[in-house]
Amino acid sequence: MGNRAELTTFLRSRRARLKPEQAGLRQYGERRRVPGLRREELAQLAGVSVDYYVRFEQGRSENVSDAVIDAVAAALRLDHDERAHLYRLARLHTVGGCGPVVPTAQVVRPGLLRLLESMPDVPAYVIGRRTDILAWNDLICALLVDIAELRPEQRNLAWLVFCHPEARDRFVDWQAKARDLVAYLRMDFGRHPCDPAFTALIGQLSESSTDFRRLWEDQEVKDKTHGSYHLRHPAVGEFTLSFETLRLPDDPDQSLLLHTVEPDSPSEAALRIVSRRRHLADLRAE
Repeated sequence: MGNRAELTTFLRSRRARLKPEQAGLRQYGERRRVPGLRREELAQLAGVSVDYYVRFEQGRSENVSDAVIDAVAAALRLDHDERAHLYRLARLHTVGGCGPVVPTAQVVRPGLLRLLESMPDVPAYVIGRRTDILAWNDLICALLVDIAELRPEQRNLAWLVFCHPEARDRFVDWQAKARDLVAYLRMDFGRHPCDPAFTALIGQLSESSTDFRRLWEDQEVKDKTHGSYHLRHPAVGEFTLSFETLRLPDDPDQSLLLHTVEPDSPSEAALRIVSRRRHLADLRAE
């Protein structure tokens, strides 16, 4: 899907979720044929003509101003991440849309690889475009699945969550993890809507998983820089793992994800057991 279609689909989905009364518009009992706001209602709220808004929603409005984008975002009650997503889609169209895309390899710096190796007790990995897992340490493999044993095209967080039964089962609240991941993937796709590898991944996931297809159609957009989730592991049962996302300042497409547990907690004891078991397994393999 190109950036023009992305812009159209996103704006339609945001209109559909907003009821007229939520936007301060009166209803007079008329039967509405579409859910949410009509185009003319949104144009009224944003202070633009209906024709201009229609052209904007369809990606046919050149050089749209920041003021108009802000007005539309405010009328739709977009949050920070949704507003940024709207700006990216609108501006990409303005500057010329999708031109030829030359795929570039995602290379992890040697220093970052050494950093991963220096933290054997901290589950960590480097994630790139499309949620590709570019590098990892042993402990994250012990918690999820052995990433090194996967085919290169399967070393992708979205693929693991939706298409790998063992990895899927590790998340206690899989639905919440899936929603967060799809919202992040949608945000990342807004940065690279013309990337053929990204489009191919979305197609593969949509074909392989009805859950992914349903969540992708929701058009949710959300960054996820930190948080926590509950894992289950066959050796220790359920425990809580927190994470921090550190984006590389010179390569915003790459992030280092570090996982921690509360000191002196059952989760710390569980992680220590998993780490020890992984270490012993590595020793036996030598």
